[in-house]
Amino acid sequence: MKPEVGADHDQEPRENRGVSILDLFLRILAIIGTLGSAVAMGTTDETLPFSTQAFIFQAQYDDIPAFRFFVIANATVCGYLALSLPMAIYHVIRRGAAKSRALLIFLDSIMLAVLTAGASTAAAIVYLAHKGNASANWVAICQQYQSFCNRITGSLIGSFTAVLILILLISLSALVLYRKPK
Repeated sequence: MKPEVGADHDQEPRENRGVSILDLFLRILAIIGTLGSAVAMGTTDETLPFSTQAFIFQAQYDDIPAFRFFVIANATVCGYLALSLPMAIYHVIRRGAAKSRALLIFLDSIMLAVLTAGASTAAAIVYLAHKGNASANWVAICQQYQSFCNRITGSLIGSFTAVLILILLISLSALVLYRKPK
C-alpha cells in the first residue's frame, strides 16, 4: 500500500523551488548593484576646466575616507554574493537544506550590516556635497563638480538597492525555514 500524497505536501516543494530560484535571481541582481556601485564610485574623479599648473581643482573618491569605505564595503559584499551563488544553486536543486539556509541568513545579515554602514556613510557625505552645512562653514561642491556628484549619487542608488535585496533575501530564507515541514 502506497502512502497518499496530499496536495499540500506536493505544493510545498514547488513553492520552495520557486523561492530558491527567486533567491538565486536576487543574488545576481545584488551582485550587479554592488559591483556597479563599487566601480562607479571607485572610478569617480573630476578636474575643473579652469585648473592651472599651480592650482589643480580636482575631486576624487579616495580623497574622502567614507567613499573609500563605501567602495570596500560594496566590493566585499559583491564578493560574498558571488561566493554564495553555488549555495543558492544548491538550494534550487535540494530544497530541504535547512542548515545551509540558516547559514545564509546569518552571513546575509552580516553583509547587510556592512553594506548599510558603507552606503549610509557615503550618503551623509553626498548630502553634504549637495547641500553643504552653513553652520560648519562647509560649502556645497556639487555646483562646481556636477559630474562627480552625479556619479557618486548614482552609485548610492545601486548600493541601497542591494540593501533592499539583501533584506528580501533574508526574509525569503526565513520564510522557507518557517514553512519547512516538521
